Amino acid sequence: MNKHRKIELLAPARDAAIGIEAIKHGADAVYIGASAFGARSQAGNSIDDIKRLVDFAHLYEARIYCTVNTIIYDNELKAVERMVHELYHAGVDALIVQDMALLRLDLPPIALHASTQCDLRTPEKAMFLEQMGFSQLVLARELSLSEIREIAIKVKVPLEGFCHGALCVSYSGRCQISQALKGRSANRGECAQFCRLSYDLEDAHGNTLMKSKHLLSLRDFNASDRLEQMINAGISSFKIEGRLKDVDYVKNVVAYYRRALDRIISSRNDLLRSSCGTTTLSFTPTLEKSFNRSFTHYFIDGRQPSSGTSMASIHTPKSQGEYLGKVSTARGNMITLDSVTAIANGDGLSYIDNHGNYDGFRVNKVAGNRLFLKDSCAISRGDKVYRTYDKAFNDVLAKPSAKRTINLDLTLWTAGKQLCLKTVDERGCAVVHSIALDNGPEPAKLPQAERQRQVLARLGDTIYRLKQCYIVGDYFIPVSVIAQLRRETIELLERTHRTSYHRDLRKPENKEASFPNRILESADNVANHIAEQFYRDHGVTTIEPAIEVSGMANDSHPVMHTRYCLRRELGACLKDKNAHNKLPSPLFLRNGNTLLKIDCNCSKCEMKISLA
Repeated sequence: MNKHRKIELLAPARDAAIGIEAIKHGADAVYIGASAFGARSQAGNSIDDIKRLVDFAHLYEARIYCTVNTIIYDNELKAVERMVHELYHAGVDALIVQDMALLRLDLPPIALHASTQCDLRTPEKAMFLEQMGFSQLVLARELSLSEIREIAIKVKVPLEGFCHGALCVSYSGRCQISQALKGRSANRGECAQFCRLSYDLEDAHGNTLMKSKHLLSLRDFNASDRLEQMINAGISSFKIEGRLKDVDYVKNVVAYYRRALDRIISSRNDLLRSSCGTTTLSFTPTLEKSFNRSFTHYFIDGRQPSSGTSMASIHTPKSQGEYLGKVSTARGNMITLDSVTAIANGDGLSYIDNHGNYDGFRVNKVAGNRLFLKDSCAISRGDKVYRTYDKAFNDVLAKPSAKRTINLDLTLWTAGKQLCLKTVDERGCAVVHSIALDNGPEPAKLPQAERQRQVLARLGDTIYRLKQCYIVGDYFIPVSVIAQLRRETIELLERTHRTSYHRDLRKPENKEASFPNRILESADNVANHIAEQFYRDHGVTTIEPAIEVSGMANDSHPVMHTRYCLRRELGACLKDKNAHNKLPSPLFLRNGNTLLKIDCNCSKCEMKISLA
C-alpha cells in the first residue's frame, strides 16, 4: 500500500443545505444529484445550488461529486453533455457514472468515478474500469474483506466502499423488478422499492408457509466497527448511503464516522485525512438514534452460518431505532420497562411482540419509571421496546450543531515603515501582506505582545482559528491598524486559496483493453448506441439491450439477482444438513397479484428472483 494514503469520508446530500451540514460535521467529500440523470429522481439540484455547495466545500479542501449514474437513452446524450459542462464550470470535482457512453461524449476534463451501479465485484472488472480512466471505483456492497483485498492488489486507483446505511437486496444495477412490474426503472432513479413490501412465502402448490413478512427487506449496513479492517483491505473512501435522508440523519451519522476515522488516522503514520479542518460538535453522535432497520455487517466478514446474525428486517421495513428494554408492566395506556432509560414526553417508541408484529406509539407523559402513552396499543409484558424518535436529541440537531474551522499560524513584524503579517494555514496556503505606518513603529513603553495576539485572534465569523501567533519586536501599534491588517490578510488568504485549489482531471481511456466478458445481459444496462459501440470496441460480441429500451421482462429474465439468500436467512440452506427449518422447493413470494419465483444457485451462494 502507498505511504500516507488519503482516507475520505463521503457523505450523501439531498440538497445543497444538507451538503453544507455534512461538510460542517466532518465529511471529506459529498455526493449529490445534479438537475437530472442521478439515480434518485427526487434528489435533483440546480447548477447554482451545486456551485454554492462546491464553494463552501472547497474552503476545507473537501470534494463534491455529482451523480450522473442513470442509464441514458439516445435522445438524452446531448442534454447530458450540456449538463456536465455546466457542472464542470461550477467547480464539481468528479462525476459518479454508470453508463459507459459518458466516456465517449464531448465532455470537459472532469474526473470520473465508477458508480456502484456498475456492479463491481471482481478484480478483472476493476482492472478494466481503471484502464478506462476512472479515478475512483465504487465497490459492490456485497463484498467481504478478502474479496476487497483481492481487488485492491490489482488496481492503483482509490477504492470506495459503503460503510453505513440502507442495503439494496439486489446487486446494484442488476435489479429490474421495478421496471418490469411498474415501468419505473431503478437504473433511472425511480425504484418502487418492491424489496420493502410484505410477502407471503408459498410452496409450489400455493400453500402459505409464512404470512405477510418483509422477506426481502434487509437491515441497514453498519461497518463502524470494521473501519480499520476495511482500510487494511484497501478501502480509501468510506461512503454513507442516504441521498434521500434528512439533515438530522446526515449530521449524526457523518459526525459519528468522522470521530471513528479520526481515531484510526491519528494512531497511524501511513494515513492522512483527505480534507482539512477541525469539527466541534454540540452533541454526542449515536448511530442508533438515526433511522435504522437494526444493523448488519452484511457480507463484510464473509458468509456466516445460517444460525448467525440475521441480515433481514422481516417484521418491518420501518425504523427500529435504539433498543431500550423489555416491557415489565402493561396496563391500558401505561407501561414500565425493565431498564432505566431517560425517556421524555414526545419521544416516539416502537415494539415487536412475541409474534413478530411491529407497532409504534408516542410517549405522552413520564412519571418516574412509568410511561403514559398518547394512545392505547396492544403492547404486552415481555415485548421489546425501541426508541425511534428522541425528542431531546433531535431538538439539539434542529439547531446549529457543528462548526468546522481551519487552523492558521500568524507572524507579525515590522520592516521599515511597514507593518507585516504572514499567515500559513493547515491547507498549505500562505500569504504575506503589509500596510504602511505613517510615522513608522513606535517603541513600546509597556509590553505589547499579548495585546497584539488578542487582536490577531479575533477572527470573528470566519472559518479560521488561530493556532500559533508569533510577535517579532515590541512596538506600539494602534489596535485599529492591526485589525485592518488582519482583515486584509485573511481576505487575501481566501482569494489565494480559491485560485490555487486543484481538481483531478479525467484520465484517458485505454482503447486496447478488453472487457472481461464477451456477452452482456439485459441487466448490464446498455441503453444507447454509444455505450453499445464502447463495449464492442472492447471485445464484447453479444449485447442484450436493457429492458428499459427492449421492454422484455419474462420468466427467462430474472428481475433480481442477489447474494442474500432467503433460505439461509430462514435457516433452510440446502447446503446445511443441520438446518432446523427445512423448506420445500421451489419457493414463491406473493404480494397481491404479484407472484415471484425464487431460484437458489447453491454453487455460487446466490439467489435469483423472476416473475412467475
